[in-house]
Amino acid sequence: MPTVESAQAQGGPVTWPVRSGSMPALADGFSSRPETAPGVGATLIPGSAVVLVPGRPAADEARDWPASCGKTQIAAHLAETLWHSRGVDLMAWVTASSRASVLAGYVEAAATALGADPAGDAESVAARFAGWLAETGRSWLVVLDDLTDPADLEGLWPGGPAGRVLITTSNLSALPAETLASPLPVGAFSPRESLGYLMGRLTADPDQRLGAIDLVKDLNCEPLALAQASAVIASSALSCRDYRDYFVRRRDHLADTGGTEPAAASVTWTFSVEQADRLSPDGAARSVLALGAVLDGNAIPGAIFATSAACGYLPGGGAGGPGDQERVRSALLILERAGLLAIEPGETWPTIRMSQAVQAATRSAMPDEMLEQSVRVAADALLEAWPEEEGLPWLASDLRACAAELQRAAGDLLWAGGCHPLLMRAGRSLDAAHMAGPAVMHWRELVAASDRILGPGHQDTLVAGEQLANACLVAGRAPEAVPWFQWVLTRRLRALGPEHAETLAARRNLGHALVAAGQLSDAITALDTAVGDYERVYGTDHLETLDARDELASAYYAAGQAKAAVQLAQRTLAGRERIQGAQHPDTMATRQRLADAFLAAGRRKEALNQYKRALADRERVLGPDHLDTIAARGSLGSAYHSAGRMASALQLYEETRDGYERVLGADHPDTLAYRANLANAYYAAGRLTDATTLLRDTAARCERALPPGDPLTQAVRESLTNIAG
Repeated sequence: MPTVESAQAQGGPVTWPVRSGSMPALADGFSSRPETAPGVGATLIPGSAVVLVPGRPAADEARDWPASCGKTQIAAHLAETLWHSRGVDLMAWVTASSRASVLAGYVEAAATALGADPAGDAESVAARFAGWLAETGRSWLVVLDDLTDPADLEGLWPGGPAGRVLITTSNLSALPAETLASPLPVGAFSPRESLGYLMGRLTADPDQRLGAIDLVKDLNCEPLALAQASAVIASSALSCRDYRDYFVRRRDHLADTGGTEPAAASVTWTFSVEQADRLSPDGAARSVLALGAVLDGNAIPGAIFATSAACGYLPGGGAGGPGDQERVRSALLILERAGLLAIEPGETWPTIRMSQAVQAATRSAMPDEMLEQSVRVAADALLEAWPEEEGLPWLASDLRACAAELQRAAGDLLWAGGCHPLLMRAGRSLDAAHMAGPAVMHWRELVAASDRILGPGHQDTLVAGEQLANACLVAGRAPEAVPWFQWVLTRRLRALGPEHAETLAARRNLGHALVAAGQLSDAITALDTAVGDYERVYGTDHLETLDARDELASAYYAAGQAKAAVQLAQRTLAGRERIQGAQHPDTMATRQRLADAFLAAGRRKEALNQYKRALADRERVLGPDHLDTIAARGSLGSAYHSAGRMASALQLYEETRDGYERVLGADHPDTLAYRANLANAYYAAGRLTDATTLLRDTAARCERALPPGDPLTQAVRESLTNIAG
């Protein structure tokens, strides 16, 4: 029976067992491979990691055809078996074809199993999930499908004594070097498996099975070739013998032309395409196939094909009305009947999955003009299907993966006349998903491509550079961000002049980055200039001027120049109260900064008054359990602590701790950090027993909830050693 475990964040209690991720459905006629993949389930025991890799190809098989051996299907079967037998409490399916996809899968799993806030920093949430896997006593399975680069798992290897890890990859070198995993080669079907699969697919007309044994032999028992051949036979009047005759003739012709015998699937693919053309004489199926071939075959949101851009790509297509969309649905069904893709039903539009081998073959067969047109239409369709508000994380992840695959397939084709808006949209999606590392990589690639193709002075290059600077700053890489913000400012000055709004914003952004990088003298210079520019252009009480003055006050505060910070904050607070009102969120934030500056300047009485006012305003406007209110309560406690009023300080510290636990959960990193602060306050007040007890409990929670080696865990352990010995 499922049990209920307290969640560790705002998501509420977790009802076990749970699963996350979009796992492919088992194909029609699926074979569990009892002869060619025996014992996989027995090998996949708690504490183990199993890697499914392509088996060694036959010596006479051409190597220019991508391997397709059914690894993902075997993984899906094992995962479903464990799930339905209640063998695991958590089953997480993670597409591992990129760092962004891994992070998206981990964030979804963390939200499902831990109640973690999916809007948090993706790297932190993913690391927290990996740490939980290492420590939990609950049984779990993580499937990493289509792993391509070991760097994509850096710091996120899913290990733990209670867990199982199942990986599919086309190359063992994709595994992290330190990983201890058992590789299991998966090759072709055995003759018995092949015959059983073929017979299972051809049930409507037993006469179609005639010649099945000979066909299996000529197809070399290749899973993809068998899937395509059986699909064509089942959707036609052919028998296995008829299909084999066609197959042998074409294979021999291709061998004579190319000098070597082709892989069976590279031959059956041609028949599948021809069958799709016969079933779709208007050419709609071929157009849909061309679009699918340049997207991410792991999961293509079907809504992409329903867009006006995609419908307009159909021969004689229109603007995406009901008739056009019906033609698209029909084309997808035809392609499935021909063995070229799989359709998994969805609420409105299905998810489409395509073999990488089929995609690669389709792209290589396209004339350059057709590939270029398909790439442009796919980009337009992706952009059209991308919602402004990304309410469904899995959909955003699939769209990002499709955009990344399209970018790889397109090369420079998306840069004709400027950067295609899709590339900017994909970057903004990474930013919105708090995927700092992948976002930096994406924007850096865009800057390099735009600089090479469009030139350093092009507007798209400038926009991409500005986005890169922001992404570096968000990623905590302020020293990298500073030169990019300087680069942006230089170009804004040159193109727009010193008083343009975008130039003013660029200088202010540079100042902010300099503060984050600890270059405080330069930050004060930049922000002081920005404030002067804003006052001259907009006036002293304009909101932009007030914001810039707030930034300058923060820079003075960070530089230890508390007197200057107080003067600026007082002036800004007066302006905000006059323009925005005393209880506007911006006004309350400025009041909090003024209180901090008063405290740093040693003006404790004035600091306490401002802290009290800030807390009262936030309680009245935001409510007692808003995170800003809770933080304000903690700041007032710190001020009392600084003033030596420990009784009041401890009461507020405890209320703040309780608020974080109530809102975020007892094991949230912010809560753990505040528990450590409270323990240190207990120690300062002479309450050694309370300090030791709280630190021990916090240390245990840190080790359970945070990734190994987390700085907070180390700091708590050091405090515990210093206090308790």
